[in-house]
Amino acid sequence: MSARWVAAAVPPSVAELVRAGYPRPLADLLALRGIASAADAERYLRPRREHLAESPPLSGLVEAAGRLADAVRRHERIVVFGDYDVDGVSSSAILGASLRAGGAEVEVVLPRRDGDGYGLQAAQVRRAADSGTRLLVALDSGTNAFEAWEAARNLGLELIVVDHHLPAGGETSDHVLLVNPRAAPCAPAQAELTAAGLALALAARLLNELGREVPWEALLRVACLGTIADVAPLVGDNRAVAALGLAALSEARSPGLRALMEIAGVRHPVRASDVAFRLAPRLNAAGRLASADEALELLLTRDPSRARELAELLDRRNGERQRLEEVIVEDARGLAARDPLPGIVAAWSAAWHRGVVGVAAARLARELHRPTVLLVVEESTATGSGRSVAGLPLHDLLRPFADRMLRFGGHAQAIGLTVESERLDELRSAWQAAAEPWLDRLARRERRYDLPLAVHEVGAGLLAQLESMEPFGAGNEEPIFRLGPLRLAGTPRQFGRGHLAFEAAAETGRGALSVVAWKHAENESSWLQGRFELLAAVERDRFTGIRLRLVEARPWRDGANE
Repeated sequence: MSARWVAAAVPPSVAELVRAGYPRPLADLLALRGIASAADAERYLRPRREHLAESPPLSGLVEAAGRLADAVRRHERIVVFGDYDVDGVSSSAILGASLRAGGAEVEVVLPRRDGDGYGLQAAQVRRAADSGTRLLVALDSGTNAFEAWEAARNLGLELIVVDHHLPAGGETSDHVLLVNPRAAPCAPAQAELTAAGLALALAARLLNELGREVPWEALLRVACLGTIADVAPLVGDNRAVAALGLAALSEARSPGLRALMEIAGVRHPVRASDVAFRLAPRLNAAGRLASADEALELLLTRDPSRARELAELLDRRNGERQRLEEVIVEDARGLAARDPLPGIVAAWSAAWHRGVVGVAAARLARELHRPTVLLVVEESTATGSGRSVAGLPLHDLLRPFADRMLRFGGHAQAIGLTVESERLDELRSAWQAAAEPWLDRLARRERRYDLPLAVHEVGAGLLAQLESMEPFGAGNEEPIFRLGPLRLAGTPRQFGRGHLAFEAAAETGRGALSVVAWKHAENESSWLQGRFELLAAVERDRFTGIRLRLVEARPWRDGANE
């Protein structure tokens, strides 16, 4: 589906940034991200650890840290129950290591997808109580685990829930202390914190309560993994966690992180894209295909030999995950084939791997430009995940059907669910009917870009300005530029698994730029034969110094509008 190219409208506030001395196009790009003053720009461009302490503590955070500190002093046994994705593993590593550093007796428990399913459940509460535990901390789940809440109350077990998922209702319990920025008013800078960011805040306050030094760099480098891997908006405190954590990752002394970065080909300086596309998939692969304990051990081990073993194991698991994902995407693409496509795509199979349907759904959602739900049928039930496209809140769409599901939760762009297999057809029809109002919006597909750019403007100065805006990610998207008219300079070459590289030159002849087009070698590229234009990101290249990364291309049309 071809997209209409639409230029972002630079707001009038750019004038103040220019007066403050910020050069173009940096001033334009900052204004497009809602930055209206020199003070805002300074905070954005130079995140500092002090920024994390500027907002009032989240509701329940002080009480949670105090209760944990009391448990440490009283030598109470504590169970930390996490999750099997990177956010759940990294938050568990942060809090578990901090409790141990404070002298606590703590056990970290991570569920298995194939045996435990998603989230805190009553069975885990009973298991903790049977082991003599009277204090359980749930990380990255538990906000809506009301059966587990009830089990905790009946067993006399105190429960601290540190979570960021949307609450289903206003339930409270004397035995549950909830720390969730989505469940109570909080400062705007804290609103998008993930479990890793919340665990960081809790761990820092806990260690302060215990009179211990906070190892900020060690905690931040792990917190940034969960923040970036969970595709959290990189604004407010998340931006500070990501920026400071990435800087700490570049100087990591942890044997596990060093081994993982080496095997994943991550070099200094570490960028958000390295976490998103190299480190996070390998850490996630443990919980997708086996046990997330492998990823947790890698983050915590101090043994270089064991770290290397674990990094190699996670690399192999990620390769297997990629193979399984290809099968699911190909199958689901065939099952979903309809013309026209409905407002939401839903497909299921008994042959798919439960741990991989989420990442496959995300890939299909991007490819089809449709919210996508994929489920694995296991006898009488089907369990799966859904992913949406930008601006369409999948959680809001499906929440009215929660009473027809056995389990449902998540946030705007990602959901998890379990339903009775016999209701799949009924639910798909209902979801597609509910999504019909989205069809016009989905059909008007647009590709937004930040600014037009001339070839001669692409240089070291622009690259330095762009790198000062990192880390890029959700909520702080990498700037996309429009360049053209251009002509091919030299012969394009294919490399790797379906990639394309070529040189593009302006018609004036003032230099040529290297362009890399990932996964583009098999696409229609007849536009290369004449004059063309590109939407592209500008990035540093180890070999050429600077290059364009293709987003979209089309033939140049004289006098054509967007």
